Amino acid sequence: MNALIWIVLVIAIIFFIIGGTVKAVSFLLWIAPILLVIAVVVFLVNRSRGGRGL
Repeated sequence: MNALIWIVLVIAIIFFIIGGTVKAVSFLLWIAPILLVIAVVVFLVNRSRGGRGL
């Protein structure tokens, strides 16, 4: 019975880590396109001004 408790505890910890990772990746999948758009806009503005860098 003690081994069963340890197995359930380990599985719960693994599911907790996987759940947190999936939530973090989901958050990053919303942030990444926004950062990409900002980077493209800054690149185009910098290029249109003829600047050498920020």
